[in-house]
Amino acid sequence: MDMQQRIDQFLAAKAFGVAGASTNRDKYGNKVLRCYLQNQLKAVPINPRATTIEGVPCVDSVLALPDEATSLSVITPPKITEQLVEQALARGIRNIWMQPGAESPQAIAFCEANGINVIADGSCLLVVLRYHEAH
Repeated sequence: MDMQQRIDQFLAAKAFGVAGASTNRDKYGNKVLRCYLQNQLKAVPINPRATTIEGVPCVDSVLALPDEATSLSVITPPKITEQLVEQALARGIRNIWMQPGAESPQAIAFCEANGINVIADGSCLLVVLRYHEAH
């Protein structure tokens, strides 16, 4: 698959997990969540310390995502990403988009070895979905 096909497959999910979702609107984990919402896409923030972010109920881990969430955006430090991809495989996630800065060679290799569609080439969801700051 070329990168556009990988992105199309990722975006075909009914719902999207957002690992690294933040209550801080200046953080990329919050911007990615808002980007999904701006595009009328169902997103489930993953944050063990928050109950809601941007009015959306949180789950505390990748393992707690609903079945319809088959794609996962990852906005975490690389060492955390490496743990998340293992949880994602156990949860049945088929598509993982590592936002710039979240990727690690080990996590990418794990995804590829386990048949997970991985986007980790520096592509940014905020650019692809044309995110804009609301004032």
